[in-house]
Amino acid sequence: MSTYSATSTVTDNRVVAENRRAGTLEWQLQWTKFDDVPALAGYPMIRRLRSSSIEGYASTTSLYPGESLTFHVSADPPGEIHIDFYRMGYYNGAGGRLAGSGGPFSAGTQPVPMMTLERLRTCDWDITADFTIPDDWCSGIYLAKLGRTDKPGWQSYVPFVVKTREATDLLVQVSDLTWQAYNKWPANDSIYDDGSGPVWYSGPNVRVSLDRPFARYCQILDAPLSIGSGEFLLWEHPLVFWLEAQGYDVGYCSNLDLHLDSKVLDRTKALVSVAHDEYWSRDMFDNALAAREDGLSIAFLSGNAVYHEIEFYDSETTGEPCRAFARRELMGDEERLMGSKSYGSAAGDWIVSKADHWIYEGTGLDNGDTIPGLIGWEYHGPPYADIEGLEVVAESDLYPPSHRSNPSQRHGAVVYPCPKGNWVFNAGTIWWPEGLSQPPGHIPARTGRSGPLGVDSRVQQITCNVLDRMITDSPRSRRR
Repeated sequence: MSTYSATSTVTDNRVVAENRRAGTLEWQLQWTKFDDVPALAGYPMIRRLRSSSIEGYASTTSLYPGESLTFHVSADPPGEIHIDFYRMGYYNGAGGRLAGSGGPFSAGTQPVPMMTLERLRTCDWDITADFTIPDDWCSGIYLAKLGRTDKPGWQSYVPFVVKTREATDLLVQVSDLTWQAYNKWPANDSIYDDGSGPVWYSGPNVRVSLDRPFARYCQILDAPLSIGSGEFLLWEHPLVFWLEAQGYDVGYCSNLDLHLDSKVLDRTKALVSVAHDEYWSRDMFDNALAAREDGLSIAFLSGNAVYHEIEFYDSETTGEPCRAFARRELMGDEERLMGSKSYGSAAGDWIVSKADHWIYEGTGLDNGDTIPGLIGWEYHGPPYADIEGLEVVAESDLYPPSHRSNPSQRHGAVVYPCPKGNWVFNAGTIWWPEGLSQPPGHIPARTGRSGPLGVDSRVQQITCNVLDRMITDSPRSRRR
């Protein structure tokens, strides 16, 4: 089915049927416009992050078919807009499919909200459009592509997730809480901005709201054509593209579902954490831990995951639960779930340390062999948890040679078995999806000093080995 093929045991399923439908390259943005923001005191570099010409947000991060959400769009100057809904997947290499359209709608210029407690900005914009998810929509990550009807028709995205109540082999959890933590909309209002200047603040008492658009991404990569999509197109689309090319039976959920709708974990064999999955609540952690004990496998195809513990707040305007959050402290015990500790920025090579392990079957890799540039820009490493059967399958020194939170500056990937026959695999790098595929429009990851080298058949094979083992060994197979 795919030019990105690797050995896999998957069979025909609803995702395979969905990806037989006609895809299109037109899910990509063509016209973007960014505001020129005057330099602020202490923030001389913050410019061109916002697109006030057209921007918006959705009333929820995820929902089921038959449920409704609202879109809140601002246009400056006011005008007519339309919304095209694209489901992201493989689709014979196109990367997305047009699932529906709406409009024209009238959109006015909506106000930037004043700051409230702990620098919180919560938009209370007028409803531009409401939309009920059709019953036949397949679970997936959807991008609502906003477009002005005037010329040249400036565009931006609003992301949301459609879930499923049916059982699936895999459940991909998008890292949308982390997208929001780094979101600077409208100019300098991420969870890392405390008002003191251009410093990456890492303490408590700064809140961010989910009720606001996503600004242009502000870290390590310049990707103006991803405006409004958070970090999905940057780090996560390659995994989605590849999984659906392989035909895995996969469903999708939001980070927030592990907190508010944890029954999603009861309907799958394996949870997949993807790319930059840094921000978790304690309830998310406890729910994932309990599901692991109940037979859920977990694949951390991610780095810096489960690093910061957050506290949720209800919306100040609508009362909806968990529409804002603040950083509390470091999670501190993430190795209980992942098998290793979570760290910040560094870069290096994947170096094989246990070539006879089943994750390496069919790769041709020997001890000491490397996959260059795969580790970064944030990672996991020692010390490792005292979990029976845990094995370190890759380990390497990283650059730079020291880090305030990990003096040894070493990457480590681990695998461990669980008592019910399920598994946990922790790749320990944000850039794992970069080795799986390069969808249309994807900008390869780089920090300015390092980065992965591209699609690698060995990364694909390891991923197949891990996911196939999690599916075939799952004690939950007997429940279906």
